[in-house]
Amino acid sequence: MDATPPRAAPSFGEATRTFAKIGLLSFGGPAGQIALMHKILVDEKRWLDEPRFLHALNYCMLLPGPEAMQLATYAGWLMHGTRGGLVAGLLFVLPGAIVITALSAIYMAVGHITLVQGLLFGLKAAVLAVVLEALIKVSKRALKNGSMVVLAIAAFVAIAFLKLPFPLIVLAAAAIGALLHLAGLAPSGARSADEDGVAYEMPEWTRPSARRFFTTLGVWLAIWFLPMIVLWQALGPAHVFTAEAAFFSKMAAVTFGGAYAVLAYVAQQAVEVYGWLKADEMLTGLGLAETTPGPLILVLVFVGFLGGARLSTLAPLAGGMAGAAVTLWFTFVPCFLWIFVGAPYVETVRNVRWLASALAAVTAAVVGIIANLAVWFALHVLFGNFREVAWGPLMLPAPDLGRFDWVAAAIAVGAGVALIRFKANMILVLAVSALTGMAWQLA
Repeated sequence: MDATPPRAAPSFGEATRTFAKIGLLSFGGPAGQIALMHKILVDEKRWLDEPRFLHALNYCMLLPGPEAMQLATYAGWLMHGTRGGLVAGLLFVLPGAIVITALSAIYMAVGHITLVQGLLFGLKAAVLAVVLEALIKVSKRALKNGSMVVLAIAAFVAIAFLKLPFPLIVLAAAAIGALLHLAGLAPSGARSADEDGVAYEMPEWTRPSARRFFTTLGVWLAIWFLPMIVLWQALGPAHVFTAEAAFFSKMAAVTFGGAYAVLAYVAQQAVEVYGWLKADEMLTGLGLAETTPGPLILVLVFVGFLGGARLSTLAPLAGGMAGAAVTLWFTFVPCFLWIFVGAPYVETVRNVRWLASALAAVTAAVVGIIANLAVWFALHVLFGNFREVAWGPLMLPAPDLGRFDWVAAAIAVGAGVALIRFKANMILVLAVSALTGMAWQLA
C-alpha cells in the first residue's frame, strides 16, 4: 500500500476544476469512473491517501444509488465540507444529465426517421451484449461460494417468474446475508479500519456529531420531500410529474448494486404501469446513457423526459424538460443525503461485519436481477413484443419464434464477442453497431 502522505487540501477553486474534469471524462461505468478518481485524487494530486479513499469507497458500496457519484461527493465533502461535496457531486452528474436530456429531445423530434430508426436498432442490439458483459463481471465478483450462487438463482426466479417486487428481493437478500453471518457461513472480504495498518487524522468537520447528524438529516429530508409535497398539492397524485417524483424517490432508496440491477424493474413499471414509454425505448435510453459521461442511472432522465413529454399538459419539449428535471432531482438528491448524513460514521460502518455480509448477499441477489434484465432485453430485441403464460405460481415468457430477428441477433453476438472476448472499447462497439443498424435499415 502506498504510504506517501497526502498533500494539503486544495483550494476550493482548484478542487472545482478537478471535479469538473472528472465529470467530463467519466465514461465507462462505475469501475472506470472509480479508477479515474483514484488516478487523479490519489496518484496525481495526492489529496487523499489510499486508506481514506478505500474507506470512502467501501462506504459508498453500502449505499443505494450510483457509487461513483457518491464517492466523488464524499471526496469533495472531505476536502471542503458540504459545499465541496455539492460541487463534486453536481459536476459528476450534470454534464451527462445535460447530454442525455438533449439526446432525449432529439429522439422525440426525429426518432421516426428511417436513418435514426436504423441507428437505434443497432444500438439496442448492442446494449444486450453490454448487459451480458455486466452480468459476467458482477457474477465473477459476487458469487464466492455455493450460498451466494443459490441466492442469485433465487433472486432471478423471484423477479423473473414470481414477479416479486424488486425492493422486497433486496431486503430479503440483506436479511439472509446477515443471518448467514450469524451462522458463520457468509463470505466477507471486508477488513476493519484498524487492519489497514495506517493511521490518519480526519478533518474536524467530519467527526460524528449528534447535533450535526439531526440538522443535516432534517435539511436534506426537506430538500428531498418538500418539492414532492408541492407537486402533490398543486397537480394531484395522478399527475405524471407527481408520479415520477414518487417512483424515482423509491428507486433512489433501493438501487443497491448499480443501475443494471434496477433497470428491469424500472422498465416494467414505466412501460406496463405508468405508460411513460415503450419497451424497446427503454433499450434506446440505455444505449444513449452508455455513450454519455456520468452514472448509467442517468437513463432514468430519458424515461422521465418521455413521460413528461407525452403525458403532461405542456408542449412536448417543455413537458419533457420538466419531466427530466423532476427525475434528476428525485434520483440524485437522496445521494447527497446518504453522504452528508452518513459519511462521518464511515469508520463505524466499516467495522460492522454483519452489515458487510448483508451487502455481499445483496450483491449476489443483484446477479440474478441483472440476469432477469438480460432475459427481458433479449426477448424484446430478438422477438419484439411477447406474451406471458401462467404455470402455477410462475409467469413464463412465451415469445413467437416465427418473429425471431436474426439481424438483431447477429449484431448482438458481434458486439458480445468484441466486448467479452476482445475487450474492445464500449463506445466504439456501440458506434459500429449503430452504423450497422443504419446500413441494414437503408438496405
